[in-house]
Amino acid sequence: MTPSDLKIQIFADGANLGDMLRLYADPRIRGFTTNPTLMRKAGVADYRAFALDVVEAIPDRPISFEVFADDFDEMFRQALEFSAWGSNVFVKIPVMNTRRQSSAELVRKLSRRGVQVNVTAMMTLPQVHEMIEALRGGAPAYLSIFAGRIADSGRDPLPLVAEALEAMHAVPGVEMIWASPREVLNVVQADRLGCHVITMTNDLLKKLDLLGKDLDDFSLETVRMFYEDAQAAGYGLRGGRGLRRRVA
Repeated sequence: MTPSDLKIQIFADGANLGDMLRLYADPRIRGFTTNPTLMRKAGVADYRAFALDVVEAIPDRPISFEVFADDFDEMFRQALEFSAWGSNVFVKIPVMNTRRQSSAELVRKLSRRGVQVNVTAMMTLPQVHEMIEALRGGAPAYLSIFAGRIADSGRDPLPLVAEALEAMHAVPGVEMIWASPREVLNVVQADRLGCHVITMTNDLLKKLDLLGKDLDDFSLETVRMFYEDAQAAGYGLRGGRGLRRRVA
């Protein structure tokens, strides 16, 4: 398999405007996602100004911006404002707040009002089923399953993702995002399962061209890297102190 064989849509995950504009010129990148953590790491100080700059520069691909409140009423207010920034904007709503209260009712309310939501931080099937019902009959939406974080817990995310995809068939207009991938293999897994979208950070996108690489060539390149780094470091044993034998 090569990158051109992939059916899944790739969304770039990040919050650096320069990187986003560079990736906008890459036809493989079909959309963009961000979140408050990525924005903080990128040094974004003014949330609204940054978002408006992004939407102005990228008006024709899906872009997800996440609410940053913990109160559902304030999430609702923020979501309405975000949605007004552009027809390509999806509003990321966390699956729950910090008090473990489900956001399903908020998601239902926003979706019925025509707000395109991206329900984020999902990791269980009950969460998926609850949000599917909340989105039924509403605006187009994404469900972001954090498969990478599920795997971080020592659990295989593939069965959960497969069952979630099966359940989503009954709700037109709702698509799944495989979120938080850890390696290029995850792109292949998500593609084979039929996921609609996978998010990828810049570091992972740089590895995408390795997909399908000849492993003998890859082995040779790795050996050359080790050899060249040893030469550049000037490692050698002649004339040195040598190895000291430990005496019991």
